[in-house]
Amino acid sequence: MGEFDTTIGVLLLGIFFNTYLYGLVTWQFLTYSNAPFSDPWRVKAVVISLFILDTVHTIVGIHNAWYICVTNFLNPSVLLSVGWQIPFTAVATSFAAVITQFFLADRVYRLTKSKILTAFICLLSLVGFVSGVLAGIRSGIVKDVSKFAVLAPLVICWLGFQTAADLSITFVLSIALYRARGPIQKTNKMLNRLIRGAVQTGLFASIFALGDLFGFLLHRNTNLYGMFAYPIGRIYTNTLLDTLNARISLQSLSGTEVDLDTESNGLRFRATARSGVDTNANIRLQQVHIRRDIMTITDGEDAPERSSDDKVSHRPDDPESVFTHAAKVTRVGV
Repeated sequence: MGEFDTTIGVLLLGIFFNTYLYGLVTWQFLTYSNAPFSDPWRVKAVVISLFILDTVHTIVGIHNAWYICVTNFLNPSVLLSVGWQIPFTAVATSFAAVITQFFLADRVYRLTKSKILTAFICLLSLVGFVSGVLAGIRSGIVKDVSKFAVLAPLVICWLGFQTAADLSITFVLSIALYRARGPIQKTNKMLNRLIRGAVQTGLFASIFALGDLFGFLLHRNTNLYGMFAYPIGRIYTNTLLDTLNARISLQSLSGTEVDLDTESNGLRFRATARSGVDTNANIRLQQVHIRRDIMTITDGEDAPERSSDDKVSHRPDDPESVFTHAAKVTRVGV
């Protein structure tokens, strides 16, 4: 093992992986921007804010790599202190986490209508956010790596509460979506896709947050924590955008337009006819309506001829019409 493998080496790995994830973020963002989603402005504001934050943080990470490996190539003592890049990373990661977690907490409320669960998740997120910002500011004041032991309580509080919020969101969303399952296979496939997105959001972010925490506490004489700290923000944005962009595949699967409905129950499946005319058939997670119209036409040699003025009513609710209507409603309770 080389002399700088556990200092410069692991830090560069984190910056490289962060840059790779930023490429995925850019692709996801362009996909979202070009998709015909009718999301409210709050959802678009979350996406744009996270993308801007990711762009700035990725530039800062590349600058840090240049600063250590090029500017101070012949100055190994640079590793004994931290510049402004590490404090900025802690603050930027905290902002990315709290934005994503509050967005998902809103979805939890729309699905469960539980103010207690939502308030609990928001409290965990806020404590983690405040602790992360304080840890970042304090590290910039201390600077000396050998004195970073004083940061341990703040780092434990920051990453511990952040992980607790992520896992809570994952658990609640997975349970709520799973309970919405029913006998309809297409609906179940869509719900399974949403459950996968919820698990991804919490699982990957939690793994990297715990890696950052244990790297800082157990290997303080290395930069192992930096390998996990840099990509966390991109993981939040990637999983969030993946959840939003999943509606494209859900639309092709179900033949319906899927929108985020932040005014009611979190998600709305809006059925659209092939001609492009909106049928206004709203399918919600709490109640799934399926309507099937069966059209019977009498045709044959003995059928009387009709003039162009002889119009037949096509209303499915008209019992006298030659068009008969059958409706089947299946309700799936959350």
